[in-house]
Formats: sequence, C-alpha cells, structure tokens
Amino acid sequence: MTSTMFRIGGDLEVQRLGFGAMRLPTEQGPAREASLAVARRAVELGVTLIDTAHMYGWGANEELLAEALYPYAEGLLVTTKVGVARSDSSAGWKLDARPDVLRGQVEHALRRLRVERIELLQLHRIDPEVDLADQLGALRELRTEGKVGRIGLSEVTVTELKQAREIIDVASVQNRYSLLDREHEPVLAACEAAGIAFLPWRPVAAAASDASAEIAAVAADLGATPAQVSLAWLLHRSPVVLPIPGTARIAHLEENLAANHLHLNQTHLDRLDRLAE
Repeated sequence: MTSTMFRIGGDLEVQRLGFGAMRLPTEQGPAREASLAVARRAVELGVTLIDTAHMYGWGANEELLAEALYPYAEGLLVTTKVGVARSDSSAGWKLDARPDVLRGQVEHALRRLRVERIELLQLHRIDPEVDLADQLGALRELRTEGKVGRIGLSEVTVTELKQAREIIDVASVQNRYSLLDREHEPVLAACEAAGIAFLPWRPVAAAASDASAEIAAVAADLGATPAQVSLAWLLHRSPVVLPIPGTARIAHLEENLAANHLHLNQTHLDRLDRLAE
C-alpha cells in the first residue's frame, strides 16, 4: 500500500499530497477572499505541506497564506523559495542569488509568514552568475543562525544536485515533472536513492490527444478524473514524490486531494507507464 506520509530531511513529517499556492489571487476583493478560503480548506482536508515563493506576487502570496492560516496548525509546513528578483526585462524577473539578496528575501519571508524560522527554504533557481558555494553558503549561514531549518533546491540537474550536496545537506528538490513530462526522471532517481523529497511542480500537465484519451480511459475505469489519475500515479511513482498541485477553486482542490484515496492496480500502472515510451 502506498504510504501517504514522508519525512523531509528525515524528521519533518508531512502528508505527501500537498498544495501549491502560486495560483491564488492576492489582490483585495472577492478573489482574495476566495483565496483565503481555499488555503483554509486545504488545511481542513489534511494538507500539511503548502508551497509558496518570494516570486509569487513579490511576497504577497506569503502574506496571503499568513493571513489565512496564522497561527499555524501543529504540523503544518509552509515552505517558500528565494533567489528570484524583480527586473525591468520583458519577463519582469531575473535570477539573483547574491548572498545579500538571499538573506534579504529570507528576512522578508520570516516577517510576512510571521515565523521565526522557515522549516524548509528552497533556492528557486541556481544563479549562473553567482558562485554556487556563495549561494548555498548564504543559506547554510541562515540555517546556522536558526532562521532556516532545512534547505532545498529547484530546477536542478543531477550534476547540480551532486555539486550542491558537497556543500550542504539537501532536504528537497522541486523540479517540473508529471505523468506526461518526465524530463527530470534522472533527478527523481537520484533523490530516491538519497532519500531526498522530490516536489514535482506542474504535476498535472496538459496532454497530447492520444495520451489524454489513455488517461481518460483509466479514469473512467476507476470512476475518477484524469487529474486524479495523474496525481495518484505520481504518488505510486516513488515514495519520495510529494506533488503540490495548485488551484484557486475549492471544488478543484477537493478533487485533487481525493487522489490520495485512488488505488491504481498494476494493470493501470503499466498502462500509464507506457505513455512515456
């Protein structure tokens, strides 16, 4: 039977199916009220891992989660990411993992989330313009100071993960990965071998027509939705996988979390695994 729990860093226990807060609107008005309700409902339904980032509204997403959930329920982990800053570029952002920038973003996150320590802090991207030892060294210093509990990475290769582990203890990796997007399969394998939590973002990817039909057929056989099948497959894929699907609607949230109770038999798994061939 697939375990629903995982210990990040070997000691921080969470429910494996979490929630990604990126899609929650933060502007004042009805949309914000709906976002608060979604975050609260996620916790009511047993979610203990919520993912946000400095980049999501440049701190507004962190403030939203604090407004919705503070004081936090016992065992609730709100993890955030740093290392991306505003820019005048067409994208509106740039990588910036200079030590002083990372420290500043962590200090802001502590204030916005209303905590004295971020139990899991993730580097949003490795900045190629800054020495890796300087980036990770800054996060290690913050951990030594007690402001960070565990350090994770995002969008890394196997080589980058190996290099990082020579500098710090890596508790988690957050890469894009789904039933139909397995580019980072080698990274997942490396995480599984090392017992590192693997948080796939965009865990329910848009499918090509043939693949969509195959997933829909499995869903119909189980009386489920394609999204539920995709999430259930991730939970079966490896015990270190912690999907973080996001939504701004309570109905969609409840649908996603119901994947926790969906059983895929070996025939279903074999059928879904072949989609990557």
